[in-house]
Amino acid sequence: MDAENETEVVYAGFWIRTGAAILDTILVMLIIVPILSLIYGGDYWLNQTQAEGIWHQLFNYIFPAVAITVFWIYKSATPGKMLTGITIIDVKTGQAPSIAQCIIRYIGYYVSMIPLLLGIFWVGIDRRKQGWHDKLAGTAVVINPKMKNDSE
Repeated sequence: MDAENETEVVYAGFWIRTGAAILDTILVMLIIVPILSLIYGGDYWLNQTQAEGIWHQLFNYIFPAVAITVFWIYKSATPGKMLTGITIIDVKTGQAPSIAQCIIRYIGYYVSMIPLLLGIFWVGIDRRKQGWHDKLAGTAVVINPKMKNDSE
């Protein structure tokens, strides 16, 4: 984004983004825990040797990746981000991120987490509050202007 538009943008910091991630995690768990319990039984949660099945892989890895990416593509936010009034933007245009940016951003989460979550914690020190996944994808997370105006 150019310097003129950047002054209007309020970047979402570490804690509000953490809150959104916690809300998203709870929502995903509300969906997958009952399903996996029905498929594998209650012992699934106590015995990791059962974690080899296709349903385990599908609901713990594929479903969240697809759901999150689809929300980013169509809403520029996950449900947790929507509830906390934050949204993802393309840093160059200030508009919604492209499909490619959303996919790169999701893959970038793994890059951000590998070195002791350093790429996630980077949000707390970066001037644009970007994690490494944001930097890789050319995105940023901002306070929704509509939500910002409602609180003033």
